[in-house]
Amino acid sequence: MTLQPGPTFEQLFDPVFLDRVNAFALRIAAAQKGGRLADQRTAARGQGSDFADFKPYVAGDDLRAIDWNIYSRLGKAFVRVFEERQDLPVYLMLDVSRSMFVETPPRIGPAMQAVLALAATALGQHDAVSLLTVGDDMATVLKSVSGKGAVLRIAQLLAEQGPAGNTALAGALTHLASMRLRRGLVVVVSDFFDDDGVDGIVRALGHLSHRLLLIQMTRAHDADPMLLPDLQGELTIEDGEREGASVTVTPDLIDLYRAAYRTFTDSLEAAARARGATLIRLNADRDVLDQLGAVLAGGSVSL
Repeated sequence: MTLQPGPTFEQLFDPVFLDRVNAFALRIAAAQKGGRLADQRTAARGQGSDFADFKPYVAGDDLRAIDWNIYSRLGKAFVRVFEERQDLPVYLMLDVSRSMFVETPPRIGPAMQAVLALAATALGQHDAVSLLTVGDDMATVLKSVSGKGAVLRIAQLLAEQGPAGNTALAGALTHLASMRLRRGLVVVVSDFFDDDGVDGIVRALGHLSHRLLLIQMTRAHDADPMLLPDLQGELTIEDGEREGASVTVTPDLIDLYRAAYRTFTDSLEAAARARGATLIRLNADRDVLDQLGAVLAGGSVSL
């Protein structure tokens, strides 16, 4: 099977595309303490502009934080405590296995657009972005960059990615869980067709301590292969990662496939619910930003 090329840098780094991303936001309930001052809420109290609470004054507290109105009423000193906002580590994991480079056009194009859109969103709100890829194994392409200027670098690196073997997503997620990374948001962009099956992915997701955003790259014929032209008779089915399988297309076989696909999607949905994760299904044949915007515009999603 012939593998298709991914998008070029010029196709990815589109000013109109990036301008549309300005309406997006990635917010979690509370970022882990220990980062840079930025926009994400944390449980930390200290520097900041958002009033959080009062606490009794103790020696060493900043005298400028004393609320003198309370002191005049109660004769006791209380200091104002502010919510400290910090950055969010965002780990973008892109599936670059061969199955993402088959079909015409391949799913890798809209998948890379989704990654770039999320990177631009995170960088625009002063978060730290890392770019990871998954094929036969996991590779760290770019580690913890910040600032809007990094969008250019990420687009360049995405355009350099090619097919990287079979899908080993479960193993990559297990590896990621074992790494001593500051807890943040892991975004997985994949078709989730793993050699270990969806059960392996579900187990691996359970080991991650990070918040999760799962983006499944789909096409309509995934659920109903009869939408494909000329699907009849004796065929060889290929996905770019294994030897082709010879099949005879019958109504019973189609029914079995549909049932298996429903089990696959139901398992992925159940895993997302159990982890409190957000699952977005992106149709590779539709506008990526229209679909992402339905969830991320204005920070409407709770991660």
